[in-house]
Amino acid sequence: MTIEPAAADPTPEPAREPRRKRGRGRTGGLIIFGVLLLMLVGAFFLVDAGARSFAQGEAEKQISESLPASVTGDVTVDIGGVSVIAQFIAGSFDQIELTAPDLVADGVPASVHVVARDVPTNTAKYIGNVEATLDFDQAALNSLIQSAGTAAGTELTLGDGDATYGGTLSLAGFEVGYTATATPSAAGDSLVFTPTSAEVTSDLGSADVSGVVDLVLGQQPIAVCVAQYLPQGVTMTGVDVTPERARITLESSTLTLTAQSLTTLGSCAA
Repeated sequence: MTIEPAAADPTPEPAREPRRKRGRGRTGGLIIFGVLLLMLVGAFFLVDAGARSFAQGEAEKQISESLPASVTGDVTVDIGGVSVIAQFIAGSFDQIELTAPDLVADGVPASVHVVARDVPTNTAKYIGNVEATLDFDQAALNSLIQSAGTAAGTELTLGDGDATYGGTLSLAGFEVGYTATATPSAAGDSLVFTPTSAEVTSDLGSADVSGVVDLVLGQQPIAVCVAQYLPQGVTMTGVDVTPERARITLESSTLTLTAQSLTTLGSCAA
C-alpha cells in the first residue's frame, strides 16, 4: 500500500505586517494632528488680530463721535492683553490706551495719553482705573490761564520744577516792578502756582523793598481750573514742569464707557 503525502493547504497564511510599519503610521498620524493643531492656533490668532484691529477701529470711531464739539483731534486706541477674543468672552479688557498727541480743547492745544485698566465690556459698569497725562507747552498753558480769567495779563515762563512771572505793585505812589518764582501743585480740579520767592526789578535806590516782597508772597496763587475740560469725576493728582511743557496727571475710578459719562464735563467754582 502506498501512502500518499497530505495535500498542502491551498490557502496560504497571510503575511503579518511588520510592527515597525504600524508604528510609523501612528507617528505620521500624530504629526498630522500636530500640524492641524498649529494651523488651528495660527488661524485663531489671525482671527484675533483681525478682531483686535476691528475693535480698536470701532473704539476710535465711537470716542471721536463722543467728543464735545469744543474738542477736536485724532484719537488712537490700543487694546493690550494676549487675546481680544478671550478678554471679550471674559467680560473685561486688561488695558486700553488712548493717545491724542494733537488734541485741541476750546482752542487750547494739548498732548493727551490715557491708560484704562480693567475695562468692562458692559459699558454700564465702572472702569477699574483710569490714569491720564496732559502736556501743555508754555503758550498753551498761558492761554489756559487767560481763559480761566485768573491773574489777567500774567504770563508764566516755565522752568525746571517751577515757573516765573512778572508784575507791578503800587507802593507809596510808585509802581514797583517785581519777578516772582512759583511752585506748581495739583489741587483737586485745579493747577495752582504758589509764589515762593520774589525780587524787585525797579530801581528804588536805598529804599526798603522788603514790603514789596512780602506783598508778592502774600498774593493769591495763580489757580487754573481744568474741570471744565474733563469728564466729571476726574481729579488732578500731580503736576510736573520743565521748560518744554507742563504735565498734568489725572485719575478716576468712576468713569464708564457711555457717551453720558465721557461727555458730562466737570465744572469750576465761580
